Amino acid sequence: MHTQKFKIRLGLFVAGGLTLFVLAIFIIGKQKHLFNPVFQLSSNFYNVGGLQVGNNVRFSGINVGTVDNIQIVNDSTVRVTMFIKKDVWKFIKSDCSVAIGSEGIIGDKFINVLQGTAAAPLAREGQLLKSTEPIETDAIIASLSVTAGNAEVITQQLAEIMININGGEGTFGRLIQDTTLAENLNKTIINLRRGSKSLDENMTAVKHTFFLKGYFKKKAKKEAKEKEEIKKAAEKKAEKTKK
Repeated sequence: MHTQKFKIRLGLFVAGGLTLFVLAIFIIGKQKHLFNPVFQLSSNFYNVGGLQVGNNVRFSGINVGTVDNIQIVNDSTVRVTMFIKKDVWKFIKSDCSVAIGSEGIIGDKFINVLQGTAAAPLAREGQLLKSTEPIETDAIIASLSVTAGNAEVITQQLAEIMININGGEGTFGRLIQDTTLAENLNKTIINLRRGSKSLDENMTAVKHTFFLKGYFKKKAKKEAKEKEEIKKAAEKKAEKTKK
């Protein structure tokens, strides 16, 4: 004979077990879409990149289904089967493509169904959609590692160049550190300016010589005539625009 207290405990235990069982069925059924009408699609990949059964299927950034099965067909083909809610069937076209995405660099994988064209017919039950191979995380990390190594080499070389310049080595280093070179450079620039000024004075003197005076007068008249013609043409164009 069991006491009343024992019977109450037994009843609570059974009720709790049944509740957990129903919740488990509900959760599993929701994940597997047992309580929602679904249709099946599939796609072939060379490498699924860590995709697992139960991962989400997305369309336009919205979860619309789950991965039902991942099967190795041969040494170069992996077939992924998806269950998708029937209420989004009207948006899935036969020319839609499938890609494997990731929640960040090391996040969970998911199937991303890319939109097709509006004129294409709807996808059929069990249709094999074309796929886009995913970019492996290892390949991205390897590429970043190479880039970081190159940046380190360039930084080291720049540091060596700056050290040489600060130490007075090379042309730039001597220009910066040696005041004599800087002064000589300034003197050279001053001499060039003086030479240019002297050349201008000589050209002015040549213009006023007897033999070349007529030539420069003709040249000046020709330039003045060209400027006048340009001015008249601009005035005529302005008058036409006003009319």
